[in-house]
Amino acid sequence: MPSTTFRADAVLFDMDGTLTDSIAAVEAAWGAVAVDLGLDPETVIAATHGKRAVDNLAQFRPEIKPHEMEGAVAAFEQSILDFADSFQKRAARRRSTGESSSGFSARPGLDSGESTPGLSPTSAFSSRSGSLSTPSSSSIDPSTGLRRPSFATRLSDMLASAIPEDSVVPVFDESADDKHTDEKQADTDIEAAWETEADSVDRSIRILPGVKDMIECIPDGRYAVATSGANTYAYGAMTRVGITPPPVTITADDKRLKAGKPAPDPFLLAASCLGFDAKRCVVFEDSPSGIRAGVASGATVIAVCTSHERSKIENCGAHFVVEDMRKVRCRTEDEGAGMQLAFTVEH
Repeated sequence: MPSTTFRADAVLFDMDGTLTDSIAAVEAAWGAVAVDLGLDPETVIAATHGKRAVDNLAQFRPEIKPHEMEGAVAAFEQSILDFADSFQKRAARRRSTGESSSGFSARPGLDSGESTPGLSPTSAFSSRSGSLSTPSSSSIDPSTGLRRPSFATRLSDMLASAIPEDSVVPVFDESADDKHTDEKQADTDIEAAWETEADSVDRSIRILPGVKDMIECIPDGRYAVATSGANTYAYGAMTRVGITPPPVTITADDKRLKAGKPAPDPFLLAASCLGFDAKRCVVFEDSPSGIRAGVASGATVIAVCTSHERSKIENCGAHFVVEDMRKVRCRTEDEGAGMQLAFTVEH
């Protein structure tokens, strides 16, 4: 198989979609925000991927005041981890209590057991039903290598079966009272569909193929993580899959950052903290905004097709596009200050 070899001083990893696969949990969390606001989950999920939660929340939740934003980001990122953990916790609870697997958990705060993050009961139903469309791409299931249906697809299917065909109330309909009752029931059904879907899917965070071997090949002090996730999410995701966050881990809430991806700031800061010029670094990324950030930093960018189809990222400027990190090998050359990292990329 054709390959290209080049050398660099250090590696700058994105996290989600590059080192870890928590896409399903992230989709569920942004999907919850979308449905809660009466927006199209597919549109919101696509618009938010690879960007900082603070920027996304500022866009979709403009009512959040500046002094409230840090807490809002932490709460949102905790909801990602809650979605990621809920299936396993629910399964453990069923095993310990003998509970049937067909049931679904109560909304947060309604009991003392583990529960799946839920929607606000005041969400507007009228704008949800027609807006859930099938996405063009979804994340990779590491166990099968196949793309799995996204959150929006699964929820759309469940909502379609939960919405009565006659739930729209016509003007001047003498049976409006009955129709209003049907609408209320539809709202109840949609909440039940959400809870059932959210609780029945394993969204556990996983390490992506080739990542463990790649990290083990790189000496300490020669790699960093620069992620659009804030501290809660970044450290929570990495530790859940056995990755020790490196000393240089640049998160979205780092006060030294003036801008997040697609600006190059996170990668420039990470390279500087390692003591290397970004132009002598390799960036591993999966999202269009992250790839553009890496290119803008001057680094050599390797894009991995772990969260997006190749057609969605191959025109973003990456120097190489590979299926996953198994297509890239790294070895060290020389020692001490003169050490270099030699990368071989299979085409």
